[in-house]
Amino acid sequence: MKLKLNCINYEMRMYIYKRNYSIYMSKVGLGLGYSPELTIHDMIEHVVEAEKKGFELAFFSETIMTIRDAITSLSAFAVKTSRIKLGATQILRLRTPLVIAQTFTTLNELSNGRAILAIGACTESHCKKHGLPFQNPAKVLEEHAILIKKYWNEESVNFKGETIQVEGEGLTVRPKTKIPLLIAATSKTGLKIAGKVGDGVVVNATTSPEYAKNALEIVKRSAEEHGRNFKESLITGIVVAGIEDGTKEAERALRWELASKFEPLQVDFAVRPRLRVGEPYVSEELINKLLESYKKGGKEQLARDIPMNVIKGLTAYGTKEEVINKIEEYRKAGVEIPIVRPASSKLIKPLIEALAIK
Repeated sequence: MKLKLNCINYEMRMYIYKRNYSIYMSKVGLGLGYSPELTIHDMIEHVVEAEKKGFELAFFSETIMTIRDAITSLSAFAVKTSRIKLGATQILRLRTPLVIAQTFTTLNELSNGRAILAIGACTESHCKKHGLPFQNPAKVLEEHAILIKKYWNEESVNFKGETIQVEGEGLTVRPKTKIPLLIAATSKTGLKIAGKVGDGVVVNATTSPEYAKNALEIVKRSAEEHGRNFKESLITGIVVAGIEDGTKEAERALRWELASKFEPLQVDFAVRPRLRVGEPYVSEELINKLLESYKKGGKEQLARDIPMNVIKGLTAYGTKEEVINKIEEYRKAGVEIPIVRPASSKLIKPLIEALAIK
């Protein structure tokens, strides 16, 4: 009888262990913000459904295309959900560090401690779009990250940097719980800043698991060099995805997404930095070939000429099983929460269903 009870207890412990392990390994986020056709009401419905399906994070990317803003969107998500974490990118200099700190303090209060901030560099393209004078993007990224965290933690903030200086300023209301500050990074420089001053990182979209592994090694080395514990970092990464259903919608959408990275105005900012980190699916030969495609037939020709192995390397594309397996590859590379961003609005529901926590 005692032996039988021990066997039952052992089986129960193993069941609990496997269940908890499965839940941990199945953490996944839903990425939104890139579809002009999706209204805020549409996005709310998707986030509510993602929460019901066990998703860990709803993430909103503000883009250079200026589609919809993250703050309004996260506020709407916050009042319609109760558990799912809520994160967003903020391009620096479009809002001051004080405004960003104030805004996310309010969002954190509204969501009962679920807010996550990810900041990204203000590039030359962003400066031109918003009529801003150019400043060193890396220096702005590092100094604004430090300053935002100071506003959250100190009553009176004094800071003298190369790009910004404040004296005796602060928030009247500071966050009651910690807000993770992640660095959205692609280049070696940005990844080093993530390790130096961030609470984690957002690995950029349309990069491979191999790139992610290399990128996270850079973050880890930087954290260790500055006496920080990399194991305490929150590691996320955006994975552009599409499940093919026979209509070619997923392939078409993914080709268009990748074409936006390889076109002339974006390639130096969006693609070439990945070569220096270690992206096996991209080469100068491929870049030059696709730039020739663009010269011949614009973005449409460029999209058509992207090799299928590049699409499958830089995104999660294929059957349901292939997409799930690819997302697992990102986890194995070190991405704790893959943020799955459907390549088009038509692909959202199938992906939410496929990645639901059972």
